Amino acid sequence: MCLPGCLMLIGPSMVTGAVGESLSVHCQYEEKFKENDKYWCREQLFKPCDKIVETRGLEREKAKGRVSLRDHPSQLNFTVTLRNLTVEDEGIYWCGIHVTWAKDGLLLFDPIFRVVVSVSPALTTASSSESSTRTLGPPTSLPAHTRPSTTGQETSELRSLLSSIHFLLLVFLKVPLLLSMLSAVLWVNRPLWGPRGK
Repeated sequence: MCLPGCLMLIGPSMVTGAVGESLSVHCQYEEKFKENDKYWCREQLFKPCDKIVETRGLEREKAKGRVSLRDHPSQLNFTVTLRNLTVEDEGIYWCGIHVTWAKDGLLLFDPIFRVVVSVSPALTTASSSESSTRTLGPPTSLPAHTRPSTTGQETSELRSLLSSIHFLLLVFLKVPLLLSMLSAVLWVNRPLWGPRGK
């Protein structure tokens, strides 16, 4: 059984690119997932992850707009590339692998890995006129000049924290409270059986 956070899928926890550039993210997976569908999705506050691009069946490459995903089964990884970055691309994304009960046994959730994407303003040097792609793989420390700005990172982290808090409140407070209230109402309104009730 695998719960969220299992290490069946790994990648960089944070990547940075500049406006107008391209950015690639490598997500490494276990051999048993070579034939599974792979996807890249964007986290939304209080909503399910919005799948941007996903391979299906025997597809090894899929593109949608400025985003492409290429699966490399022989290397046990897939690469997601975001082209022509904009400030709006900044946020929290997930590498994911679609699993099915029949094929993957006791897996309760898709293996996923969280990636924070930070987008910095366009470079003003002469080299910025050339199209470039930054490629980042499984966890490495980023050089100081490629680390995201604190405000962008804090905003993304805050969204993720709020989403996690809301889920925990829902599961551990709201649902049990609702069930307790429903039980109390049913208990109070139960039919009274006994000598006087006849």
